Amino acid sequence: MTGAAHGTAAAPVRIALVGLGWAATEIWLPRLRTHPGYTVTAVVDPAAGAPEVLSTEGIDVPLFTTVSQLPLGMADLAVVAVPNHLHATVAAELLTRGMPVFLEKPVCLSSEEARQLAAAERAGGAVLLAGSAARYRADVTVLRETVEKLGGIRHVDLEWIRARGVPDAGGWFTSSSLAGGGALLDLGWHLLDTLTSLLGPTGFGQAVGTVSSDFVNHGSARAAWRDDEPARDTAFADVEDTARGFLVTDEGVSVALRASWASHAATDVTRIRVEGSDGTATLECTFGFSPNRVAGPTVTHTRDGITTEVPVRAEEIGAEYVRQLDALPGLLADPALRGRAVEGAARTIGVIERVYGSAREARAKRAAQVLVPTPERQS
Repeated sequence: MTGAAHGTAAAPVRIALVGLGWAATEIWLPRLRTHPGYTVTAVVDPAAGAPEVLSTEGIDVPLFTTVSQLPLGMADLAVVAVPNHLHATVAAELLTRGMPVFLEKPVCLSSEEARQLAAAERAGGAVLLAGSAARYRADVTVLRETVEKLGGIRHVDLEWIRARGVPDAGGWFTSSSLAGGGALLDLGWHLLDTLTSLLGPTGFGQAVGTVSSDFVNHGSARAAWRDDEPARDTAFADVEDTARGFLVTDEGVSVALRASWASHAATDVTRIRVEGSDGTATLECTFGFSPNRVAGPTVTHTRDGITTEVPVRAEEIGAEYVRQLDALPGLLADPALRGRAVEGAARTIGVIERVYGSAREARAKRAAQVLVPTPERQS
């Protein structure tokens, strides 16, 4: 596979990989090593087992325990794939030093972290690029092209529902203090980023929602396909496994959102349905790496009672990540993109915070109703 085929420059982009967890070793590292547009020149990870991981992977590059030790001249871009609670801190330190950063989703866990990243980007003059590969899927591209034929957009349904798929059950992923949230922050980030790719950047005038945790503490609901994960006690998981939201964009488009790590469904399925004045477009597929998937992606276009299937080319699971790597060198070289990713992240985390806030308010009201004695109880 040639660099020209990937649309990359002749000189490979030098990568400092920050973090050696699942996202790094299963998603990014294998693709960075085989992509002609990149070369891994440094790794940062403080774990005692990091040297063994590099040896197993056959990687012979300098290993640092902190990003402050990373020489700026050693890499053109830092790929940051650390646990959620470290995303903004690590990225901000690199950006402030002038190192461009490609940051895995979620880019930030709060609006305050988004502001910190924006300040770091300005201070260091480097660009932050956001990792959220769903918009690079072939079926999402076909859906986007179909949406252009729908006239005025009225409503969007966004669903990513796993049958069983609680990630890192019992680890940091299910701890609110470390992950920042559950399925909404994890799967919902992809769905909201896909919405942006379909409608363009938009704010949300209204946002309400609910969350539930019916499965997250059941070992049978864990993501068995994440076979790197040890069996752990999940009794202390304190994040949601399901979030449901209803949003209204500043342009008046309603959006129904559901993100579920586990459910009573038989397969893991992603559905995106866009209703317009001139028709409806629907994508049914499975985002992510779960083997418990629908047979293949389908995109349909319905108008005046007639539904037509739109051709979608087949692609390997995870091809969207390679396609995102294809695009990164061009994004990295475009100074006009500085600040764009942070703005998008601020919009995304802002609406996620509002859905969580709505859910907390509803729980508080229910709790208050239980505690207040009724006249019957008083008598």
